[in-house]
Amino acid sequence: MSQLNTVPKPRRNVELLLVLLALAVGIGANMMVGVDKQKAFDSDFWFQSSLLAMAALAFHVVLRIRAKYADPVILPLVVALNGLGLAMIHRLDAPGDDTGNNQLRWTLIAMAVAIAVIWFLKDHRMLRRFTYISLAVSALLLILPLVPGISAGEILGARVWIRLGPMTFQPGEIAKITLAIFFAGYLSSNRDLILLAGRKIGPLQFPRFKDMGPMITAWLVSIGVLIFQRDLGSSVLFFGLFIVMIYVATSRISWVVIGVALLLGGGFVAAQVFSHVALRIDGWLNAFTDEVYGRQFGSSFQIVQGLFGMASGGLVGTGLGQGRPNLVPFANSDMIIASLGEELGLIGLFAVVMMYVLLFTRGFRAALGTRDAFGKLLACGLSFAVALQCFVVIGGVTRLIPLTGLTTPFLAAGGSSLLANWIIVGLLLMISHSARGPVDTTPLPPGNETEAEAKDKPTEAVKPL
Repeated sequence: MSQLNTVPKPRRNVELLLVLLALAVGIGANMMVGVDKQKAFDSDFWFQSSLLAMAALAFHVVLRIRAKYADPVILPLVVALNGLGLAMIHRLDAPGDDTGNNQLRWTLIAMAVAIAVIWFLKDHRMLRRFTYISLAVSALLLILPLVPGISAGEILGARVWIRLGPMTFQPGEIAKITLAIFFAGYLSSNRDLILLAGRKIGPLQFPRFKDMGPMITAWLVSIGVLIFQRDLGSSVLFFGLFIVMIYVATSRISWVVIGVALLLGGGFVAAQVFSHVALRIDGWLNAFTDEVYGRQFGSSFQIVQGLFGMASGGLVGTGLGQGRPNLVPFANSDMIIASLGEELGLIGLFAVVMMYVLLFTRGFRAALGTRDAFGKLLACGLSFAVALQCFVVIGGVTRLIPLTGLTTPFLAAGGSSLLANWIIVGLLLMISHSARGPVDTTPLPPGNETEAEAKDKPTEAVKPL
């Protein structure tokens, strides 16, 4: 029997089993925290656990209806990470603090939005119609924190938040999604032009100067974020996202060479011109010197305390609720990896990292399997955005690279980050549904299909048995 005549298996029962296991991880961690606080199995525990379980199972049911061929591993991985993050944030809550409950509320909102994405987005290729609209939306989202009246002002040295009534929101988290859509749409439509023109220097073929417009624009956007919003992490994330996507689109190492040169050049100039960048680098290089450790602004106190906390956890950790992660500033957000490293130990931290690695690889697998260039680039971009964010955060906490203000996806406290990353999960699930399911030859509605989309459409359908 030919491969085309093979009907793919939905694997939803496998997903259900894994989701139940993921819920056991998150709820079990919350139970252990409650035992330490002598509040095990109280009404709050059952209320929080039941809400998380109902949301995860509702998500699974929606996948059975709308995306039955979606990857069966992505949702359980994210539920496990999110549940573990909720447990640690609850564990770090001081008396009267509501951060844990607030994170649960954002989890339910984020999952509901991701469900809406899956329910209403019937074909991910439709997003390519919004290529340049996504660019305009990205620009608007990045400008909002600088607009008087809506801006939340400078918080902890950065201007990346807007104020929505009593709460704050970080538009840049959504901008990484809209930028990925723009890059995927632009590169899938202009790949041939970028590839065919250019000059070869030695083994490398470099693009024409006018074809470098998108890269220069992405570089200027990242520098603008660094200058005006004082956010080093987002600057690296936005530019790195474009470099990876253009490399995937063209397979030319010359783009990476140019991108790294621009990144290093911009970083060197920023370190010379902007004091907050220089202080971050100095705190990274000289973290254990008395002068850097004790200074008022830009000290290495947070980094060093996090390292000592992870060191005290050792191989197996102190146990959930048994450590002192609250001695580290922002232990439930920027430094939640250090908190987990102290109480779960090196083994537990490796398990968390492996869940992230599995999540990235499933996203890249969806990119390899999908049949259109736009979907491949979008899945690669979104997966890499999460991967790069994890690398920047974990690298900063472990002092591999300078510490930035990015949050650990799904684990750290922060509603805007949680919302953006759950939307990414919804998009990856839709792309994996297209990649793993039968070839869909149904045309898009009249007027919705571009010439580039028509080229991507498969010409052969799967025949039922």
